[in-house]
Amino acid sequence: MDARAPNDVNSLASGTWPLQWIGRWESPMQVTIENVVRTYGTTPALHGVSLDIHPGELVALLGPSGSGKTTLLRILAGLDAPTSGRVLFDGDDALKLTVQQRNVGLVFQSYALFRHMSVLDNIGFGLRVRPRIRRPARAEIKRRALELLDLVQLSGLEKRYPSQLSGGQRQRVAFARALAIEPRLLLLDEPFGALDAKVRRDLRRWLREIHDKTGHTTVFVTHDQEEALELADRVVVMSEGRIEQIGTPDEIYDEPNSPFVFSFIGESSSLPVRIEDDQVWLDSTPLGIPRGDLPNGPARLFLRPHDVEITTDSGRGVTGTIAAHRRHGAVRRVELEVGQQRNRVEIELPPALQLRSDHTIAFRPSRYRLYASAQ
Repeated sequence: MDARAPNDVNSLASGTWPLQWIGRWESPMQVTIENVVRTYGTTPALHGVSLDIHPGELVALLGPSGSGKTTLLRILAGLDAPTSGRVLFDGDDALKLTVQQRNVGLVFQSYALFRHMSVLDNIGFGLRVRPRIRRPARAEIKRRALELLDLVQLSGLEKRYPSQLSGGQRQRVAFARALAIEPRLLLLDEPFGALDAKVRRDLRRWLREIHDKTGHTTVFVTHDQEEALELADRVVVMSEGRIEQIGTPDEIYDEPNSPFVFSFIGESSSLPVRIEDDQVWLDSTPLGIPRGDLPNGPARLFLRPHDVEITTDSGRGVTGTIAAHRRHGAVRRVELEVGQQRNRVEIELPPALQLRSDHTIAFRPSRYRLYASAQ
């Protein structure tokens, strides 16, 4: 194959990726996780997790520290084994395969590059350590590594060492090394966590464009909600070793199925309310919003700062006293003390408004979720 991979993202987006590169990898893998349990001693890490990952799909495992997302990724990679349950790759039992037999590409937050090896040698490492019968010739390994350097936009840096690269460049080398073995499944563990915000944004766009062209089945672990929503075809929200919700980014953000998902995805506030007489009440004030299908009793109202409408009718809405306000990009973020319990709620207002602490503001949530509460 003489064609070289393009060396800029624009050529990827324009569809000029060489067909030889697209066909280089085998068809993407179907991954099936069935009732996987993992305990460490008496400490549970995963509680019966089940998930289907479709061929060519990019799935984000999203959750706070301790949610089990990295444990699940390590099980897929063969670096850990479940206490019970099954993992299938294209219908075959993956738990019977070694790490090498799984043909999985791994990218870690820490890059995991060999400091004593050049960039070119780092990329070709996975090919050089293959059994002799499957090991490409030295010239072929070098050619693949150079092509991948073009792909990750690092042409000309093949003789440098990791210490001579920036963090973003090191992560691109780590990604190229994972692709060099022609994996059918790509696993990314917090791949951008060690980078600054601008580099993370740039690499997220770059990774999504490469994924769309190569078509790998990709699973990446992150605690960054923005990263998951921007990159993934589907997001798997995890908490305490369980899956809370699976859905597209729009479904996860707009239709969270639990208080945990609502509060974890994006910025939000919540208020204790009660459902009574077909109304939603905050203390003794009706909020003038539909109750949905919730029964009478205590509930919690969740809302996002931008999903509010200012109203002059303080008798039907949420009225709060300004406790603090600050500029927040193109808007002003206002913190209100609300209700008899003086709960704190954040809303967004136009920056031109003249605000003063101890002023009162009345608003009504335009988009919100109500969840039954035990309290």
